[in-house]
Order: sequence, then structure tokens, then C-alpha cells
Amino acid sequence: MRVGIISGSGSYDWPRLDDPRPHTCRTRFGSAEVTFGLVAGVDVVHLARHSSGHAALSNQIDHRANLAALLDCGIDVLISLTVCGAVAPTLELGSVVVFDDLYFPGNRLPDGTPCTWYDSVGEKGRGHWIFDSPFSPALRRITLEAARDDDASVVDGGCYGHVDGPRFNSRTEIAALASIGVSAVSQTAGPEVVLAGEAEIPVVLLGYLTDYANGVTVDPQPVDALIARMRASTETFARLLEIALPRIVDAGPSAAAGVVYRFDS
Repeated sequence: MRVGIISGSGSYDWPRLDDPRPHTCRTRFGSAEVTFGLVAGVDVVHLARHSSGHAALSNQIDHRANLAALLDCGIDVLISLTVCGAVAPTLELGSVVVFDDLYFPGNRLPDGTPCTWYDSVGEKGRGHWIFDSPFSPALRRITLEAARDDDASVVDGGCYGHVDGPRFNSRTEIAALASIGVSAVSQTAGPEVVLAGEAEIPVVLLGYLTDYANGVTVDPQPVDALIARMRASTETFARLLEIALPRIVDAGPSAAAGVVYRFDS
């Protein structure tokens, strides 16, 4: 089994990756840089969504090239990692949220086009992704157990809210998201979840809470504290996955969330 790992802000090289082998994948959507290697003996492909040195801001990420590259590398499951701002005031900063729902109503890529693989009329394989929760129950269970065994502060469930960047949100925007039940926000993971779902790849999304979003608390979070937690997220995610990855392999193939109703099958 090969596991795809997408990491976000602050995590550009995966810690303690054994036998790292950088590779440039060229897809019909563009090129993407990945690194093959082993984590706790598990075959992984790591992709830093912002590229080295955070070269690509959230509005500049080519999600289809990234996901196509991972699919071409033969991943069987996808673990998407993001640092995010807490919208729910009860959430503890430094916690990891194992999300179970998604708020991404615009369903758009950064360039404004629809977030889908299907961009041609009559395209083979076209269809609708139909689901209850967009995340793999098996992957959620395993990563939750791994976080608890690592004594990490972990939150079982929550709604991930995808927001457009690169600016952060206003108080009113965050209040609107809170009113509909969004737990935490970031600017990148929505397209990854949708594209993995359409490709029938089991996916789990883990969010590390770096700060409270605008207006959630009376006093704004210092930017320095946000940056410090962003850097700390790398080690937290790395420890968690070193426990979770062997368990994912031992559990065997995971079912993708929902079904894709394809019109030519």
C-alpha cells in the first residue's frame, strides 16, 4: 500500500523520511514535485502543497496537477494536513481536528474554474460524487486512535470550512461561518478532498489549530503565536502519522467515501 501525504504551511520537507527520492511528476494539468520515501516502514509519497519555501500562495496552487501527480504515483489513500484557524471558541489551540464534514459551497479551483476532473462534455468517466461524509471512516478511526495513543490533543469530528485566500477573513465572514456550524477554516484543503473523492481515493483531513479566527475571541491572536504553532504542527503531524501509517497498512484497503455515479459505466 502506498500512502499520499499532502502537507501545508510550515511543512515543506517531511521529518524523518527514510530513503527520500525527489521526483518531478508531469501531468496533463502541469508539473508537481513529490518525494518518495518510507515513514515508519510505510511506502509514502509526500507533496508540499505550497512548494519549497512557500513559493505558492493559496491562490496559486494547482490542485489538479498536485492530485494528478499523486494518482500517477499510485497512491491508495490520501492524508491531507492543514494548519487552520478555529471558528468554534471551544476548540483548544494546538489541537488536531479529524474532520468529518466539509463546507466548500463554491466548489471552485483558485483560478475560478469548477473543482472537478470533468471539464469536457461527454468525457469518459464523468459523474457525480455522492456521499454522506466526504471522509473515509476507516482512516478517521485510525488517525483518531493514533492521536490519542500519542497523547495529542485531538478533536473527533468537525466541519472544515474552505475559504479563499490569500487574505484572512473579516469578523463578519467568520461569524457567518460559525452560524452554519463550521469548526475551523483554511484556504487549501477543499479542492483536495473533492478531487480525491471524484477519483475514489479514500481521504482523511487533519487540521492543526494555530489561532482563533477573526472575532472568535475578544483579543486578536498575536501573529507571532500563530507562526510558532504553525511550525510546531510539523512535529505533531509527523509523530501522529508514524503511529497511524503502519496501522493503515495493517488494516488493508480502505473504502472511498460515498460513490461516484458515472454515466458511461
